[in-house]
Amino acid sequence: MHKFQLVAALTALLAAPAALAQESGAAGQAASTAAQPEQMADLSILPQGCRDAIQQSGMTGMPGMMQGMNMHGMMGGMQGMDEAQTASMEAMMKMSGPMMATHTIKDPDLAFHCGMIAHHAGAIAMAEVELEYGNDEESKAMAQKIIDAQGPEIEEMTAWVEKNTGQK
Repeated sequence: MHKFQLVAALTALLAAPAALAQESGAAGQAASTAAQPEQMADLSILPQGCRDAIQQSGMTGMPGMMQGMNMHGMMGGMQGMDEAQTASMEAMMKMSGPMMATHTIKDPDLAFHCGMIAHHAGAIAMAEVELEYGNDEESKAMAQKIIDAQGPEIEEMTAWVEKNTGQK
């Protein structure tokens, strides 16, 4: 039942960019990208132990999950966005597939560490967008604080994954 709920949530998430594309006049582009072969989500932000556990879960063959992550189709809904919006959306999309995939890992401790690594990587990417495009000094200070705190946490969690999976 849990995997079904994840598939349903991801299906809803993937439907939103198509609707945005139609509203923004990019319906033709979204339709053409929908006909292209779907690509696997990029798991490269995760340590090898996480990628192996996702592979072992059998999740990569589930329709609507990894193979449903057609990033080019999602990008079609971003027409009309400025550079900051596009950079923020790209940061979120890079994190979304790996983070969702980690929830299929059977070991709850490993799933936690892998999911948080993806989540923190997304937070850092969004904070970097704030540093590049933001104007408010308080917001930029918060972004730097996130980078400073979550970078070392990613290192700690990656070390835990490597120690507990025997993968480097």
